[in-house]
Amino acid sequence: MNLDVKQLKSLALAYMGDAVYEVSVREHLILSGQVKPNDLHKKAITFVSAKGQARIILHWLERQVLSDEEERIVARGRNAKSGSIPKNTTVQTYRYSTAFEALIGYHYLEKNEARLKELIDEAIKFIEEGSV
Repeated sequence: MNLDVKQLKSLALAYMGDAVYEVSVREHLILSGQVKPNDLHKKAITFVSAKGQARIILHWLERQVLSDEEERIVARGRNAKSGSIPKNTTVQTYRYSTAFEALIGYHYLEKNEARLKELIDEAIKFIEEGSV
C-alpha cells in the first residue's frame, strides 16, 4: 500500500507521533539506567506532557530550526480540531503539543529516520536541561 503521508489528516500524524515519541522516551529512560516502574512513569510524564511538547515546538519555531515543510506540518497540526481537550491543559498548549506529535508522526511515516532521531534527541535534551 502506498501511503501519501502529506495527504494524511494532522490528527492521524499526531496519533502516530504520540506513540513513536512515547516509545523513544521509554527507551531513553531505561537505557539511562532508570528501571523502577513508578519512577519511569513519573519521569516519562515530564517528556510526554502536553506542556512539555508545546514548549519544545515553540522553542523550535522561535529558533527557526524547522524547514519550511516542517513548519507547514506544525501549522496543520496546531490548527487540527480534535473532539476534546484534556482537562489539565489549555487549548493553546494542547494544539501545540498536537503540532509536535504531528511533526514526529510525519517523519516516522515518511521514513525520515535521521531527522526523526535528531528531533527526538533534541526534544529529550531540551526537557532534560530543564527548559520545561
